[in-house]
Amino acid sequence: NEYDSNFETDSESVVNERIQKDLVAPAPKPREPKAHRDVVASEYSLEEKRRERNCFLALDAYTRHKKLINDYLLCYPGATSKLKRDTSRDRTDLDIIRENHQFLWDESDDEEPPTWEKQLAKRYYDKLFKEYCICDLTYYKANKIAMRWRTEQEVISGKGQFSCGDRHCKESSGLRTWEVNFAYFEKDEKKNALVKLRLCSECSFKLNFRFQRKELTKKAPKRSSSSSKLEGGSGKKSKLEDASDEDTKKEPTANEKEAAEEGEGSVWSKPSTAEEEKSQEEEFDSYLADMFL
Repeated sequence: NEYDSNFETDSESVVNERIQKDLVAPAPKPREPKAHRDVVASEYSLEEKRRERNCFLALDAYTRHKKLINDYLLCYPGATSKLKRDTSRDRTDLDIIRENHQFLWDESDDEEPPTWEKQLAKRYYDKLFKEYCICDLTYYKANKIAMRWRTEQEVISGKGQFSCGDRHCKESSGLRTWEVNFAYFEKDEKKNALVKLRLCSECSFKLNFRFQRKELTKKAPKRSSSSSKLEGGSGKKSKLEDASDEDTKKEPTANEKEAAEEGEGSVWSKPSTAEEEKSQEEEFDSYLADMFL
């Protein structure tokens, strides 16, 4: 029979066991050791790499390139200096002229310099004006005087001719002209050049602080012997000569008058000649020729 007492005893035993288990504390589970921090970081980095790789492969080529450049600039500040070109050996035109400049070039030699650096320096030299010099008298007490030729702007402004030739002086009154034997070293070779300077009184004193230089002055024009004789004669003699000259004057003859009239008419009969206009360079050369003493 299904509803026998045996089944009832089994159900009661199950209930009693359950009650007993509820009353007794459960046994603690075995505790597993906690992972180290380095293990967690490595696992996290591996997972992050997988995620980044999947995102990186999903980009197109242009977006991938921009991402790489931006990440490089953000993660490595100052690293762009490695991408810059080395400019330590760069030279400008001014540096080349300073290296190959000469105070005097051999103008008799028509051949061009062998290198383009010397050609550039020679072309710069040809554009300088070599009538007067510009000097620097800063170290005049040690007898160290620097000189150079004038540029076009200095010639136009009158620097070195109508104003003092010292680069730090602007005096334009009481100028004196000096002829100086300029001795200098160029490419480990001693050279000399005879130059002219226009300096004020104070700068002239500095120039002649150690040695007296030669001063250039204008020479008075020589008078002719005939004019001196006339000036030395008496007033009466001059009056007599004037009177004799008036007496010797004769009236022109008829032939002379006809020749004079023909000469005047020939002027108008000749074809007109057009005056040739000067070019800008010729006008500039004539202007500079008037400026130079």
